[in-house]
Amino acid sequence: MNPLESNISALYASAHELLYLGMDESPIYSDHFTRLNRDVFHQANALYAQRGSTSEEEASLCLALLMGYNATLYNDGDKQERIQHVLDRCWEVFDKLPGSLLKVQLLTYCYGEVFDEDLAREAREIIHGWSGRDLTPDEAEIVELLKGMEENPYPWSEV
Repeated sequence: MNPLESNISALYASAHELLYLGMDESPIYSDHFTRLNRDVFHQANALYAQRGSTSEEEASLCLALLMGYNATLYNDGDKQERIQHVLDRCWEVFDKLPGSLLKVQLLTYCYGEVFDEDLAREAREIIHGWSGRDLTPDEAEIVELLKGMEENPYPWSEV
């Protein structure tokens, strides 16, 4: 695994932990929450200027960045600009990705930022292709996240 892939994986794992902190009904400790918020924000900012060498690596990087920025409370004043730049990068890579879990994840997190129905529709089309078999835990997780965003967008958007 090259250093960029390793850093992308680390950010994805940390952002995922922060996004789902307490979902298993375990206690949330303020020191851990604060440290994780800070670490995810710093990891995202450190990777922000990087570019993937393949479409899949770029998509993984964009996904990890969107998750990281979405999960954190911190903002150095340019967080929304950074998110918009990552979204622009996503639009460059979408057509190069096969209909895969990675594409559904990226479509879903982009949908969570802009609520463009075309993104959700494309994600649902790929998900529909998964019917007739048991979903992996990651597939089931993203299906539930997309469903939650579609049913109740207000927690993910400003009112």
